[in-house]
Amino acid sequence: MLEIENSLYEKGYEYIAGVDEAGRGPLAGPVCAAAVILPRGLVIEGINDSKKLSEKKRDMLFDEIISKAVAYSIQFAEPWLIDEINIKQATSLAMHNAVKELSTAPSYVIIDGKD
Repeated sequence: MLEIENSLYEKGYEYIAGVDEAGRGPLAGPVCAAAVILPRGLVIEGINDSKKLSEKKRDMLFDEIISKAVAYSIQFAEPWLIDEINIKQATSLAMHNAVKELSTAPSYVIIDGKD
């Protein structure tokens, strides 16, 4: 992902947002989506795949990310909405809302995932 981000900076994009979700697998509960814009060149050790991290390490990284972020947003799609529009659409909506609620508008958005 860092290679993609660096190539986008070279093309003139200033604020690149990364977006990811959590909670698509469980049978109950909300789906969560987060969007973040980090300063150009910032490298935070351990950021790669949150599913491979311990809860303690995720908590530590969360604190570091939000303290250094240009902007971040966390949004949820509640279970009733998932039931109404389906998990894929609810995830997409939560991601869209996370990007929309960033305090700094991104010039490019990278979404983690296949669909």
